[in-house]
Amino acid sequence: MDHTCDAVAERVAEGLGFSCHDANPVVDFRNPLGLENGTMPVLELLIIGGAVFALVHAWRRWRRDGDPVNLSLWFASVVYLAVIEPPLYFPGWFGLEEHVGFIFSHNVFSVQFMYDRLPLYIVAFYPALSQLAYELVRALGVFARRGPFIGSVTVAFACQVFYEIFDHLGPQLKWWAWNPDNAMINQPALDSVPMNSMLLFASVSFGAMTYLVVRLVGVRDGHGSLSGWGVGWRTVVAGAVTPLAMMIVSAPTGAFRGEDRLGIQRTILSVELAVVWIVGLYLLVDAWRAVRAGAVAPAASPVFVRIYPAAYLGVHVVLWLVALPAYFAATDGVTEQGTPVGSLWYAALCAVAATAFLLAALPATRRRPAPEPVRS
Repeated sequence: MDHTCDAVAERVAEGLGFSCHDANPVVDFRNPLGLENGTMPVLELLIIGGAVFALVHAWRRWRRDGDPVNLSLWFASVVYLAVIEPPLYFPGWFGLEEHVGFIFSHNVFSVQFMYDRLPLYIVAFYPALSQLAYELVRALGVFARRGPFIGSVTVAFACQVFYEIFDHLGPQLKWWAWNPDNAMINQPALDSVPMNSMLLFASVSFGAMTYLVVRLVGVRDGHGSLSGWGVGWRTVVAGAVTPLAMMIVSAPTGAFRGEDRLGIQRTILSVELAVVWIVGLYLLVDAWRAVRAGAVAPAASPVFVRIYPAAYLGVHVVLWLVALPAYFAATDGVTEQGTPVGSLWYAALCAVAATAFLLAALPATRRRPAPEPVRS
């Protein structure tokens, strides 16, 4: 058996329609028009295009506005991915087979790395989403009014609502597949999506990473600007340390591991996700009121926040509409194509909250102010 494609990985890959054997260890290229279904190249264009747009925007924020936070957050997202993803793909390589097991497999997209385990769009997803959420919250003035911690908590909520629209759609459209036999990590779940993933990957990671970046590279009064080297090493630290925050937050459910304790885990995760929503909604309403009251200066360099969050949400709504016929025809949570469905009600709730973010932030992008860098 290929050491990169054991029996479990092979079974999950076959369910997605490809073989994990004989994959290139570095990179594979495929025809975008020959992928499993037509939603996949659309997703790639949306996410990879968004990451490139975010990188250009981040560079302009640093060179024109004097604020390195966007650029640091972009690259910290890639560092975080480099730290967190390989152990998830190859737990045996890191001695984690007994602790986490085989969790999931991505489908094969146009460009794949690491024995076909890592699609290029996933590399792009982290910086694209981190910039999307950070820019919405920055435009709302939360960092300027409430400081790095509250701003980062709001980012965690923004990531929750934008991420989970994607997360609950992917398994049905074969963008990836969770290993159903891994109850240790993939249970409890909300329909097809593990609740641990919903909390840790969709909120905790982005919130913690944003806080670290803002504190480490945010402009400091009276201390001058950081050099490129200073921004660089702080960026690496922020991305590499982020998984520690995920480990800390996962401790309560980790203390109750075991299939006979799934009910306790579900209760804890439900409470934690409810806290994310309650606090996040409060902060969103507070920010919206501040914008309406004129207490928020218009956002510097607002083009990205005007365009990409709306494009991201709009494309995902269209993809959900494409998926709905099969969703409603599903039996016991499985479509006729044999794919598990996500939670429509939760994705719809996230879409409403994401729309609220867009509508609240839009008024703060209408006038071009003098640059106001984020302060740590």
